[in-house]
Amino acid sequence: MSEHTSVSGSKEVGAIAHLYRAEAYRSTIWRQRLDMTTNWAVVTTGIALSLTFSSKEASALPLVLVGLLVAMFLHLEARRYRYFDVFRFRARILEIAFFVPILRGEGAEIKQDRGTPLSDDYVRPKFRISYLRAVGKRIRRNYGFIFAIQVLAYFGKIEIHPTDLKTYEQFLDRAAIGPIPGELALLCGLLFHMCWISIAIFTYFQERADKSETKDVLDWDEHQDDGIPPVQPY
Repeated sequence: MSEHTSVSGSKEVGAIAHLYRAEAYRSTIWRQRLDMTTNWAVVTTGIALSLTFSSKEASALPLVLVGLLVAMFLHLEARRYRYFDVFRFRARILEIAFFVPILRGEGAEIKQDRGTPLSDDYVRPKFRISYLRAVGKRIRRNYGFIFAIQVLAYFGKIEIHPTDLKTYEQFLDRAAIGPIPGELALLCGLLFHMCWISIAIFTYFQERADKSETKDVLDWDEHQDDGIPPVQPY
């Protein structure tokens, strides 16, 4: 088919409009699911903070356990984000190829150079990003801040309860979790947080180096030199 051939006509335009409504709706549903897991992470972190600082004798263990629980929420949200990204990609294709020409007064049509990625995606559906990149994106958007609050609260608890910290030995003693010595507990915490920080940094540079079709479409902007920053993806 010629590169200049386009999909046009009243029936086709109506079908495309309904298709866009469906893809936008599915994108919205999956975005709500993302918000749900983030809300769970925020609520459980708040409960852990309340328990930990409820009294001087309260243990800091709830903050440690909720960190593992939040990591589970991160896993669920990364999986959901991959589905959200599929429908976001489809809706974005339709916006660029269909609605942008209408708003510019060029008529409702989908040129094949913009329509082919969408038709190919319906024939062979696939995730647009890897699981690891989805994890890194959600860490940079939300979960990095949640983990940072947990770390600050943990060290704040050790510092002030039951009395102000005096010595390094006292710090290690308070960091101990039952039979687990303080040095080992702190080492495990360091490895845990270095892991998510490394994933966030690695996937950030991986995303910047991405030259795939998905990246080109989602970041498409004919007026990139206007000085207007593009809207960041969710």
